[in-house]
Amino acid sequence: MNPLPSPVVHESWGQRVVFGSGTAREDVAAEVAGLGASRVLVIAADRERALAEDLGKDLPVVAVFSDVRPHVPAEVARAVRSAAREYAADLLLSVGGGSTTGTAKAAALTTGLPVLAVPTTYAGSEATPVWGLTEDGHKRTGVDPKVLPRVIVYDATLMLSLPARLSVTSGLNALAHCVDAWWAPRQNPISSALAVEGVRWLASSLQRIVADGQDVPARRDILFGTYLGAVAFAGAGSGLHHKVCHVLGGAYDLEHAALHSVVLPHVVGLNLPAAPDAARLLEAGLGSTADPLGALLDLYAKLEPPCSLRELGLAERELDRATDLVMAQVPDSNPRRVAHGEMRELLGRAYRGDTPVPVPVTGLRTNDPDFRRNDTEERTDD
Repeated sequence: MNPLPSPVVHESWGQRVVFGSGTAREDVAAEVAGLGASRVLVIAADRERALAEDLGKDLPVVAVFSDVRPHVPAEVARAVRSAAREYAADLLLSVGGGSTTGTAKAAALTTGLPVLAVPTTYAGSEATPVWGLTEDGHKRTGVDPKVLPRVIVYDATLMLSLPARLSVTSGLNALAHCVDAWWAPRQNPISSALAVEGVRWLASSLQRIVADGQDVPARRDILFGTYLGAVAFAGAGSGLHHKVCHVLGGAYDLEHAALHSVVLPHVVGLNLPAAPDAARLLEAGLGSTADPLGALLDLYAKLEPPCSLRELGLAERELDRATDLVMAQVPDSNPRRVAHGEMRELLGRAYRGDTPVPVPVTGLRTNDPDFRRNDTEERTDD
């Protein structure tokens, strides 16, 4: 065990979390009553509408907002805020995946309304104060305590109909929260410890879900790992992996969870040679004592997620522009300095679906002309 660094700064975010199986309707009703809500605006995509209406049968629902889209376009954010005001809502009930939670956050950001989140994927957004909005091909993110859902109701049985591919990509998105927390701007021993436990729960449960999608205990376990990873991410902030995915997702409207699945092992290959502490933590989480990147790739081989940006719809001609966009967002906290050429090679490998490889550290200096870093994370009310 390494000596504890000094000082240690960790920011916790207050939230009530309920884990259950088959009790979502009762749990949601109890939590709505506990919040004293009398006018509930439900936010759910069309595919989740039947579930949302079932959960809301005994609630004072005033309307359902269903215009949910990935990466929360600015026009959707404006529409959900208008709906909240039009119906004089005093609570936002989010039922769905990360895009749905993000839509509720967009409303909470300017209205200040509390959010009760009922996740149906492993996106983890429900446990973070991070919001994201996309406009003109640019995804803007920030941190604000107003958007953190006041309550989360997890129910493992709500995940049983989640297709195998989405279970895998969403679960690897949750795993990315853990890994990125080890080199994020506010990385600290508390967030790192949470992330290690998150990796353990996620890696084990994902393999069981692939073997049997109706394994309720595995679905319970993956929710626990999802929550741990999201809390680690909330405390540590957004590292290089998430910067890459936010840029690509916002600029090219790529499938969110699958994008994380494709990019993660390539960022691990880039950063791990310069991050021995992260390598040790990934070893501990995956149960490998020699080759953490190899252990991660072994997990990928068992899960068979999407492996290339090409299959997600990114055009090869966009790789140079994408590199420029990503380089403007490389965090100062990254364990190695990233050259423009290294990032272009990383995106090229990810585009083709090449096997991720360890990238030797070049020793590039911060004043070299092709090195860019940016550690911005907005804190704003708008």
